[in-house]
Amino acid sequence: MEPSLPEQRIGPLLTARGWWLAVAESCTGGLLGHRITNVPGSSAYFRGGVIAYANQLKRDLLGVPEEVLMTHGAVSRPTVEAMARGVARLLAADVALAISGIAGPGGGTPQKPVGTTWIALYLRGAVEARVFHFTGNRWENKEAAAQAALEWLYEAVKR
Repeated sequence: MEPSLPEQRIGPLLTARGWWLAVAESCTGGLLGHRITNVPGSSAYFRGGVIAYANQLKRDLLGVPEEVLMTHGAVSRPTVEAMARGVARLLAADVALAISGIAGPGGGTPQKPVGTTWIALYLRGAVEARVFHFTGNRWENKEAAAQAALEWLYEAVKR
């Protein structure tokens, strides 16, 4: 029987390819890394992660350009794309996920309401980003973001 959680299904696929995974998280605050490391044997394919909650860390540690943060904000396509590239470089990973969003209950704007979340997937040099609009409370939005990222990763690596 196939494991039901995406974090349980990604390990064999990454290991079979010899790929390493890293994560860069903002609004999820480590939840994504937590879910990945809850799987026994994850040390065979998971390098680690960076919780870059502050823009200064996004810039200084992950290499998000200051101009991107000032022009587009932390919750944007160019920011998560840079976060994903940066954590892949920093941790020598073949695959990386990056998440930045507005978990709530405050912090939203008419342009970026609570629940707006950008997720980027870096896969061996290529990066893609998607926006999600979750509608739960803070915890539900964080859970939904981690779930969406893991499901996307599974779909990408099983190809």
